[in-house]
Amino acid sequence: VEEVIEQADYLYGSGETEKLYRLLVQHKNSNDAELLWRLARASRDLAQLSSTSAEEKKQLAYGALEYAKKALEKNESNSAAHKWYGICLSDVGDFEGIKTKIGNAFIIKEHFQKAIELNPKDATTIHLIGIWCYTFAEMPWYQRKIAATLFASPPTSTFQEALRYFHMAEEADPNFYSKNLLFLGKTYLKLNNKKMALLWLSKAKEYPAHTEEDKQVQKEALELLNSM
Repeated sequence: VEEVIEQADYLYGSGETEKLYRLLVQHKNSNDAELLWRLARASRDLAQLSSTSAEEKKQLAYGALEYAKKALEKNESNSAAHKWYGICLSDVGDFEGIKTKIGNAFIIKEHFQKAIELNPKDATTIHLIGIWCYTFAEMPWYQRKIAATLFASPPTSTFQEALRYFHMAEEADPNFYSKNLLFLGKTYLKLNNKKMALLWLSKAKEYPAHTEEDKQVQKEALELLNSM
């Protein structure tokens, strides 16, 4: 198992998404939480590629959720298993409509918070709670209306709360993720603080692009800077 994990981490670091998935999917019946959450992540990364068809994206998303769930069953105190369960549950919501997405939101946040409890230095999970807050702060009124009819107290948040998490993530691991820089800029824009928005969007635009996501971030940061 250790050898496979070492090989998997090397492939992940090299951005070899397809090879990584092929390596780990052979171990889908494993009882090792460390292997299973990595398989969940690899399935999700493969689903995110622009070359993956819509049908495959859906299959991979549901597969990823199964692997993350199994990782949690094998080890409840594995921080990464909680994190990836939350991420994969959120992805599946995209296929199941607004009602499921809002219903799952509470569960997702709980898993992210559990992941941080188990690993307080994990900047990515702190960032994800920031995204959660940003999403609900930005939620359009008609979705709020749906949420209010479905739940006695639907999920709510503010841009200030989102900002706090994005800054906490940055403190835990400075410059760790292009998207955190982008969202710092976007949140400051929402709060009408153009000076700080300019600072963080410029950092996002200049972040070295290693992945497809980084390139998307650069593009969005540039568009926002041009529109300011």
